[in-house]
Amino acid sequence: MKKSILLSLVLIFLGAQTILAQETTYILEENIPYINDENASEYARERCKLDIYYPENKTDFTTVVWYHGGGITGGNKFIPEKLKKQGIAVVAVNYRLSPKVKCPVYIEDAAAAVAWTFQNIEKYGGSKDKIVVSGHSAGGYLTSMIGLDKHYLAKYDIDANDIAMLIPFSGHTVTHFTVRDERGIPGTQAIVDEYAPLYFVRPDAPPTIFITGDREQEMLGRYEENAYMWRMMKVAGHKNCKLMELDGFNHGEMASPALEVLLKEIRVLDK
Repeated sequence: MKKSILLSLVLIFLGAQTILAQETTYILEENIPYINDENASEYARERCKLDIYYPENKTDFTTVVWYHGGGITGGNKFIPEKLKKQGIAVVAVNYRLSPKVKCPVYIEDAAAAVAWTFQNIEKYGGSKDKIVVSGHSAGGYLTSMIGLDKHYLAKYDIDANDIAMLIPFSGHTVTHFTVRDERGIPGTQAIVDEYAPLYFVRPDAPPTIFITGDREQEMLGRYEENAYMWRMMKVAGHKNCKLMELDGFNHGEMASPALEVLLKEIRVLDK
């Protein structure tokens, strides 16, 4: 009996050790330049950097390219806490800001960071087939712009349709208010031109999930913008497009529950 108990304890111990040995560990590499231009300005060298957080002892994982918010006039890259230790990689991107640069420089930066991810993620163990692009507010706008206007990634011989999923959080779908401000157009005057995701509605875009806060608490009609974008995508024939309104959450608050939605939605990539 004692030998049996002892053997059981040994097996339990060895099982626990195996689980610990298999526990996923994560590495954070910071301030990696994502543009290679000898003539880049000092500001470009300062801002065009990204951080990558990835599982060390795992392969074929999903990667989320994450753009911070801040109205395209402020903000800095960060790894969202809710995306840590989830078996995925996160590429957090800094991009140049207005008024130091004008449109479309920050959109071009966003595209360059996605191109870097396609070109390098396999070196870290990830899959080029599982790259998701997301961001909050201004980051949501950048997500939609580089995912829908294909010319930004075509510069790098990358088809925007190869993005596995677009998940903008409360992003403008009309021309961004900062782009309008650069032209002297007030934020209450909506514009839809080549700097509006709405201008590039198409049926063959990557799977897209538009997430906003409560329509009564959002800023500048952001829910209604996204609802119209979603409807036009459906009208155009897009087969994999969702719209989610997070009741009770304002523009800033919605990011936290939206990250949980993102984690749930991207699980389909591992099936």
